[in-house]
Order: sequence, then C-alpha cells, then structure tokens
Amino acid sequence: MNPADLSRSVVRALRCAVEDGELAVEVPERVVVERTRPGGVGEYATAVAFRVAKGAGIKPADVAGVLARRLAAEAGIRDVEITGAGFLNFTLQGSGSAALVARVLASDLLPYGFAENAYRPDVPADQPREPRRRAVTGAVLRIAASQGIAASQGVTGDGARPGAGVPVTPVAPVARRDGDVEGRYGADAARWAMLAVGPAETPVFTDRLLVQDESSELFRVRYAHSRALALTRNAARLGYAADVGPVDAPALLAALADYPIALEAAAHHREPDRLLRQLVVVADALLDFHYTVLPVGDEKPGAAHRARLALAEAAGTVLAGGLALLGIDAPELI
Repeated sequence: MNPADLSRSVVRALRCAVEDGELAVEVPERVVVERTRPGGVGEYATAVAFRVAKGAGIKPADVAGVLARRLAAEAGIRDVEITGAGFLNFTLQGSGSAALVARVLASDLLPYGFAENAYRPDVPADQPREPRRRAVTGAVLRIAASQGIAASQGVTGDGARPGAGVPVTPVAPVARRDGDVEGRYGADAARWAMLAVGPAETPVFTDRLLVQDESSELFRVRYAHSRALALTRNAARLGYAADVGPVDAPALLAALADYPIALEAAAHHREPDRLLRQLVVVADALLDFHYTVLPVGDEKPGAAHRARLALAEAAGTVLAGGLALLGIDAPELI
C-alpha cells in the first residue's frame, strides 16, 4: 500500500461505515493524507474525522474510532492510532526502503505514472490552439489517465462538449507581451514554465529558462534523470547491476514515498503544478544521493552499492514518467 492507496482506503472505510449505519455523515470524494510531521505518530496522518464530523454534529473522536477499527484490518496497514481530538495516524506494512524501491520498479503500478503504458500520450487534435491551454489540457489528460481516470471523467466544461478535454479549472493564457514562448525558449522549457504555476495563474517567462545549470529547476530534474541512467551504465562497466535491498537515504525515500500523493492530488485537482513540484523534490534528493552509488577508489562493489543503484534507478524511473506526463522530454544525456 502507498499513501494514495491509503487515501482511497479511508474513503472506502467511511462509505462502508455509512452503509452499515455506524455513521451518518457525508462521504467526501477524496481524503487528504499527509506525511506525519517530525515528532508525530506513525508515517502518515489525516484529519478527515474533523471534516466529516463538523457537518454531522458528532465528535471527531467518534468518527476516528469507527474508522480506526475498520482500517486496522485493512491489508497493507500495520498500525492505526488516534491522537488529539480525532487525528488518524497510520504506519504502513512493508514500508521499508527495499519494499518501496520494489514497488516503484514494478512498472505495472499506476500510482507512479509510468510513461510506457499508463496514459494516452497525445492530446486530441481538436484541443485549443492557445499554447498554455494546450499544455495544461495535455498534462491533465495524461495525469488523470495515469490514475485510471478516463478522459471524460477527468476534464470537461467551459462550454465544450463532454469529454472534449478542456480542464475544469480556468486556464490563464500566455500573456501577449510574452509572444511566441515556444519559439523563444524551446517547447520543453516553455511548457515547464506554463505548468509551473496553477492553471488559473499567469505563467512567468524569463531567460532563466535557458540556463543549463543547477539554478534551473527544469535542468535539475532532467539532469537527475540523466545521472540515474549514467549510474546504471557505469555500474555495468564495473561489473555489477542493481539489486533491491535496504538503503539509508531518508530524503530520497521520503520523496519517492510521497510521489503517489502528489500525482493523485494533481489528478484530483487538475493541477499539473503539483506533480511538477514533487519532481523537483525527487530530483534534488537524488542529486544529493547519487555520489554514494558507485564504489570509490579501490572499493569493491557490494550489496550496499547494488541496493543504492536500485534506489537511483527507481528515482530515475519516477522522473522519466513524471516528465512524460507533463509532456516534457527526458533526454538520456544532458
């Protein structure tokens, strides 16, 4: 189970509790699950009990108690604990580093949005010509499909026929003063800028988009992906390959564990910028970690190196899939 699965499990537990007469509350379409803050209980937490209790005139602790009993028996959840006046805190089973890397590398799992088969790669030809609306529309369609949401469910409205692919959220166009941004900055850099802010916000274009160093977020994400591929090539030259195992890399592991939450939220809210920001988090963590993957000097490759390589490959896979969902190229060399 990953955090996005946990969110869906909480919704299902609420729905079943209502159907069985244990609760008389309105069941939300989506429940926000967040990583527990430092010093907190468990790995993830939700305040859903406060949200549904407010409109039902009951105590959040009563709602939390019902949910805790139901969720404690859920496969993939190791422990459920109630804190405060009704916060639900979770520890997941198999949430160690090896299990996480194995889940990421299992390319049939939609929560990680794999590029090869998890989404429709192209926007239909009848989409708007305005570049910002086209970029947001394409990203929304792909992200929604990566989460198993059909295009007709994921986008609609703005006077278009159902399923025409126009995002629900209003999309601010590229300002006239910016002119042909794709011609000036290149398609990928322009698309990054168009997706870097919420759809209703006006994107900002500066010559910083052309910079090829680590001061650029787009560069860091693409460079981190290329470094992951380079690590695999270099390891092969040294005679070893990746093998999933325990790794001490808390920042990178947390970034990967939280990726499904960001992807599911981007699909739910039709806001590709949520995915983009998480890609930056993953890339920065990988760039801090990648120096530890290969042996140094006369050091011989061992199990630790193979496990670190597997983690780096998992991060590279996430970066490649995430960039593809945004419609941005992930070059092998940069």
